[in-house]
Amino acid sequence: MSTRITDPEGRSLAVPPAPAPDPVGLAETVIAPPAGWQLLDLRELWRYRELVYILAWRDVKLRYRQTVLGAAWAVLQPGLMMVVFTLFFSRVGGGGGGDYPVFVYAGLLPWTFFSQAVTAASQSVVASERLVTKTYFPRLALPLAAVGAAAVDFLVAFGLLLVLMACYGASFGWNMLLAPLVFLVIVLGATGVGTFLAAVHVAYRDFRYVTPFLLQVWLFATPAIYQQGAPPSEGWAQALLALNPMMGLIAGFRAACLGGPVPWGELAVSSGVCVAVLAFSALYFRKVEDGFTDVI
Repeated sequence: MSTRITDPEGRSLAVPPAPAPDPVGLAETVIAPPAGWQLLDLRELWRYRELVYILAWRDVKLRYRQTVLGAAWAVLQPGLMMVVFTLFFSRVGGGGGGDYPVFVYAGLLPWTFFSQAVTAASQSVVASERLVTKTYFPRLALPLAAVGAAAVDFLVAFGLLLVLMACYGASFGWNMLLAPLVFLVIVLGATGVGTFLAAVHVAYRDFRYVTPFLLQVWLFATPAIYQQGAPPSEGWAQALLALNPMMGLIAGFRAACLGGPVPWGELAVSSGVCVAVLAFSALYFRKVEDGFTDVI
């Protein structure tokens, strides 16, 4: 209902009514680029959790679209590497014996996941150029989805490990309960390294050629195909290799699956390093993600 007032000359003027309050309670949201280092917005990531699932499922379907063997490729890569190392490096690697194939596969399985997850996550932002430049969403969803897609391959390939353990008479003890926890730490480590490299790949495209080489070198610095502490024999080299967080994780995963003493100390150090790398990578990614649309 309008209100009428009279001006000094006696004319009647109508005053429009004040706007009614918004019954829905909607508020205006202004998106502005943050400045400097910013904390990770976990609430925003949780709101976009369905997007992470959709992107991960998209990567899985694209990977096996129009393939002959389908998801069997997830088993072939660590399986063929197991055959190669068993035939040529069983004696040299210091892991000889009748159960060497299952020993190697138990180390190659988590390493293959780590390598694939880091590679896919590092290329996730650049590969989604059109998506990044056309709409807003937390960019961290891209490396998270890439790691999630690699986890699907790990679960498929884990079935072959159970078959090998049954064939070679490995015991299924209480240590198996530790395997999912160790794998979770490996996921955190792969997410941290992949997230950092994803931000670096946007600015420096030549890192796409450096990353596979670094992962190959990293493989031989990790006890995936040999007993921990076997090569090299020098003390300084052992101390240098101890800085590798995958050493404790691979050894812990193998001990959890095949039995044997669990390296609790090294496992704790590796877990701490993975958490620290993930925290730093998330902060760095959030700091530079606002410039992705300008340089991608």
